[in-house]
Parts: sequence; C-alpha cells; structure tokens
Amino acid sequence: MQLVHEYLFLAAWWSWAIYWFASSLSSSAPKRVQHPGARLFYRAEMFFAFALLGIPRMGVGWLGVRIIPRTEALFDIGAAMLILGLGFTVWARVHLGRHWSGHVTLKAGHRLIRTGPYALVRHPIYTGLLLAALGSAVAVDEWRGVLAVVLLVEAHIRKLRLEERWLAEEFGSEYEQYRREVKALIPGVV
Repeated sequence: MQLVHEYLFLAAWWSWAIYWFASSLSSSAPKRVQHPGARLFYRAEMFFAFALLGIPRMGVGWLGVRIIPRTEALFDIGAAMLILGLGFTVWARVHLGRHWSGHVTLKAGHRLIRTGPYALVRHPIYTGLLLAALGSAVAVDEWRGVLAVVLLVEAHIRKLRLEERWLAEEFGSEYEQYRREVKALIPGVV
C-alpha cells in the first residue's frame, strides 16, 4: 500500500501531463493569443503550485504541518477527486478537439462549444484541474496543499476572466445567453 501512496498521484499527474502535451500538437492555428508574459506568469504559478503538491521537500516549516490526522479514507477521497478531476479535463479536451489551447486564444473558425462537459460548466478544464489539485491537497494533508490550491484558484480565475471577455467579444449575445444558462466552474453554483 505504501507504493500506492507514494506513486499514485505522481503517476496520474505525469500521465495527464504527457497526454496534455501530446494532444497540444494537433491544435489548430490561433487568430488571437494571450500576451507571452501572461502565459509565462501563469505557467510559473502552475509549476510552483504543482511543486508544492508533488515534492515532499516543499513541506518545510508551516507548509509541512498536517491539517488533520492522515487516514486511509482521506487518501482514498483525495485519490477519487484526483481521478475524477483529471478525467473531466480529458473529456473536455477531447470534446474541444482542435479548438483547444493551453493558453487563452481564439482559434481561426472558433465556435462556441455548449455540449458535453461544456453543458455542465463553461470552463470544465479548470473545474477538473481544480478538483484534481484539491484531491491532491487532501491526500497530502499539509498546509502546502492549501497554498497550492489557493495559487491554482487565483491563476485560473484570472485566466477565466480573460477568456470570458474574449468570448463575449467574439460571440456577443450568444455567449451572454450561455453565461446566463451555465455556471463557470461548479454546476448550479458558481
């Protein structure tokens, strides 16, 4: 069981990252792209947050303090959240097809997707990533996990706001209608 505890999260995140990179190679050409500095800042935040979650040595000082006693049930809940979250991102990525991008872009021939996971939330990739990160933080059960989740929420909220603005400019009333009907991150809530 110790091996599962040590490697499940690393294996899941690395498998997801390899898939994510490989699938990015088939993305269509952009017509509008986020500023390179903003992309670099987002990636740096992501890297730091995932380092907090994945590198035990990052748990120094107060970052390594346990929040509640670690249990097998807590680990299982975190693992389930991780798998569900990563699965949701993959479903959304597959559903977007060539319109997907790792940073804020509008693609040539971009269309508004409202089916599949996009019928549940407007930003299912962010929803899935945040759920997976929260699951990882639950399993880590140290304050470094809380900090990582806070960083990821902040980064994705900032990215989401830019996407929302661009999509509203591109699709006008069609996007406004979608915003009224479908929540951004949590079905029926936010």
